[in-house]
Amino acid sequence: MKKYIEQNGITYELRGEQYYPLLELPEQKEIGKYGRSHLKYLKEYRKGRYTNLLSEGTLNQRLYEIEIEAKQMVESIITRLAAESGIDEDLKVHDMLGWVAEMNNIKASAEEIVLREVVYV
Repeated sequence: MKKYIEQNGITYELRGEQYYPLLELPEQKEIGKYGRSHLKYLKEYRKGRYTNLLSEGTLNQRLYEIEIEAKQMVESIITRLAAESGIDEDLKVHDMLGWVAEMNNIKASAEEIVLREVVYV
């Protein structure tokens, strides 16, 4: 008996009297809070989509894409809202606590928008 055989594009290895497929998982990428939030959303509210992504082996890639898109969108929204509100380095120098409060408000608003438009869809 051959040690290795290939069928349908899958290589099998002989172990004892049985052939076992040599399968590799796709590369797993790091996901952050937006990717984890989307995963939780999929598991709770979109079970069919979650199952499809999982069985196709593309779940981690999709979560990574959501993570990247959400981070970029948060950064662009924060930049835009800060410019529209007149929050700049001059305010930071003269009123540090006011600048921190305004930036925290802007960040919270940006994250709320991203969660609604990117993560929970």
